[in-house]
Amino acid sequence: MIDLLYALLAAARSSLKAQRELALENLALRQQLAILKRKTKRPKLNNADRAFWVALCGLWPDWHNALILVKPETVIGWHRKGFKLYW
Repeated sequence: MIDLLYALLAAARSSLKAQRELALENLALRQQLAILKRKTKRPKLNNADRAFWVALCGLWPDWHNALILVKPETVIGWHRKGFKLYW
């Protein structure tokens, strides 16, 4: 019963989101699924995965709600490290 209520609330929330936000959330979830489908026991993130999350962090202010694989602080750390390397 609680699962049904949660699903209904999630559907109502998603209907209120902007199209761009839904597309970015979909992209984030698909990227995480691609990482989880890798054949290793504990999938590791490569540089392309890190770059994806750093770019998504700049494009989508609510990115941390869709994040499952790593902590938001980790992505922010990658962003800072890349900024330091740039300068």
